[in-house]
Amino acid sequence: MFRFFENLVDPYCAYEDSDTPPRKLFPFLWEYSQPFKKLFALATLMSIIVAAVEIILIGYMGRIVDLLSGDPAQFWSVHGFELVVVGLAILLFRPLLQAIDVLLLNNAVMPNFGTLIRYRAHKHVLRQSVGWFEGDFAGRIANRIMQTPPAAGEAVFQVFDAITFSMAYFVGAAILLADSDPRLVLPMLGWVFLYGLLVRWTIQRVGPASQRASDARSQVTGRVVDAYTNIHSVKLFSHDEREMDYAKESIEYARETFQAEMRIYTVMDVVLVLLNGVLIVAVVGWAIWLWSQGTASVGIVAAATALTLRLNAMTGWIMWALTSFFRQLGVVAEGMETIAQPISLVDVPGAPDLKVEDGQIEIENLSHHYGRGAGGLNSVSLRVQPGEKVGLIGRSGAGKSTLVKLLLRFYDAEEGRVLIDGQDIGRVSQNSLRDQIGMVQQDSALLHRSVRENILYGRPDATESEMIEAAQKAEAHDFIMDLRDPGGQGGYDAKVGERGVKLSGGQRQRISLARVILKDAPILILDEATSALDSEIEAAIQETLYGMMEGKTVIAIAHRLSTIAKMDRILVLDDGQIVEEGPHDELLKNNGLYARFWERQSGGFISIEGEEDENG
Repeated sequence: MFRFFENLVDPYCAYEDSDTPPRKLFPFLWEYSQPFKKLFALATLMSIIVAAVEIILIGYMGRIVDLLSGDPAQFWSVHGFELVVVGLAILLFRPLLQAIDVLLLNNAVMPNFGTLIRYRAHKHVLRQSVGWFEGDFAGRIANRIMQTPPAAGEAVFQVFDAITFSMAYFVGAAILLADSDPRLVLPMLGWVFLYGLLVRWTIQRVGPASQRASDARSQVTGRVVDAYTNIHSVKLFSHDEREMDYAKESIEYARETFQAEMRIYTVMDVVLVLLNGVLIVAVVGWAIWLWSQGTASVGIVAAATALTLRLNAMTGWIMWALTSFFRQLGVVAEGMETIAQPISLVDVPGAPDLKVEDGQIEIENLSHHYGRGAGGLNSVSLRVQPGEKVGLIGRSGAGKSTLVKLLLRFYDAEEGRVLIDGQDIGRVSQNSLRDQIGMVQQDSALLHRSVRENILYGRPDATESEMIEAAQKAEAHDFIMDLRDPGGQGGYDAKVGERGVKLSGGQRQRISLARVILKDAPILILDEATSALDSEIEAAIQETLYGMMEGKTVIAIAHRLSTIAKMDRILVLDDGQIVEEGPHDELLKNNGLYARFWERQSGGFISIEGEEDENG
């Protein structure tokens, strides 16, 4: 039974990706709700039926009171069959209806709706560009991905469990009272009007207050995660107290926003108790007055009393349900700031896959300044022949990293274009472009998974022997076999920790290198690929790197000039432009910027001015 309801909707069903999801709350929820439309309609119907049954029961209790005023000796003979039928309905039919209602909500809607939103939101965020991620906290993005689905699920739950039910209940209560005596509806309608004003007052304040509180909680999460992610820096500079002050500022703001939200609930509770008192006195008092005038039976008084007491008990729950509904909508709205942002870096419609046969790279008048008009690249043109090995050097901020990011299409160039084998990389699919490029980065962060999973990231369909061979070429196999994680896993099954923190810099870099060796892409980019290695390991891996380069087009960024001295050609970038190019020996003879770099080196490093940033 549970499995039947749980499988009514597939949260992973096929859907068409949207680069521009709705930015308004209800269109956003409506788009995500499409697979649930029939289920929502059925849940609405069941909620109305359950409310109607409750009203009918209260009305029938009034009838029993009237029946009891007759001859006790004749009671069972006259009404026994009726009471047995009603009793069986209460014992069998009512629980069945209630079971269907809660199964629809608890088992069909709640688990699947949140799962669908989380899955699609995560997929949408993964499609964002690298530049998009660089502009936000990873912790805040993850927090919104995690908190939005349960908030949306809770909002939907309240719609059917409380809002639809309560609306049907109020209508049914009015019908019941009107059927007993139309005059009984008057005090209830007056109460409904006042109750509606209270609901409106509360909702107008709870939504914004809830969103401010949610934003504040996200800020706390972002700051805390930032400290944990950079714990080495925190400890190195002894800034525990500074981080506590930084976190306390956001924690205090979160407390203040939560206090403001709770004040609204306090006012709501006090006024609600007053209104419910008015309801009880007005409806029950009016019913008693009608009875005293001989125009209402005792059963009517009993039914009116039971109904108002039930409404008294329900109103607090309904109000909390409504405020919870709008509070959760506030959380969803805050999450939408991340998960409903349009995809700015998209493939053109029908973009073909990149086909690499030779590996020639052509860069034509390429300019990119990150929208600031300065930094980055200025009208760079370059041709890298198939199989050519090109070194790339320059001061920090000269434009090296920008060139690589544009080559990988992490950004769309503001001017100019990049072609690979004559194909404009802006016109082919991004995934196919990056499938043809292998890159070893200076910051060789790893996934918080096993060594095996990290290496196979380069080519998931590789065999075990191919993976081990790649690790051996990267001089990583021996240390991998000695690894043990806290969970008792060893060797290639050992977990490397978040961003590979359980490994040394050199070990991380060798695993990253093994991953690229396994990928075996025709174009290779090396960004300080051996910077974290000691001299002995570096010497061994240099041979591996030169072996990897055979038959590939290579661009290698280096500060340690000795690592690129054997390249076919070396490019010197300065202030976003290529100022020198040629083989190592020729550049030394020209006695230009490269020659000065070479002379200044001690241990093979350029004298770096400033820090590398996104313009580099």
